[in-house]
Amino acid sequence: MNSTTQINTTEARRISKRLINHWKHKFEVAETETHSKIFMPTAIVTLSPHEQHLDVLIENQQEDVAHLEQVVLAHLNRMAGQEFSVEWTHH
Repeated sequence: MNSTTQINTTEARRISKRLINHWKHKFEVAETETHSKIFMPTAIVTLSPHEQHLDVLIENQQEDVAHLEQVVLAHLNRMAGQEFSVEWTHH
């Protein structure tokens, strides 16, 4: 199951870069000009920074994506130094 959310922030690029640097010691990562990917054992997390928001896509191989959503959001909050409130969309 895939999930997506959009985080309203003007610091999307900085937050994304910090999370990639944080997780690159644990997971394989890939960066391009438009997005970054984190390759976890059962999921791929794609971060796409924009001027006013950060798009987050979790491509999960398992049905229960709720725990991974919480983990990703908690890490994004930590990297940003603030608490984001988000709505996840599942598809």
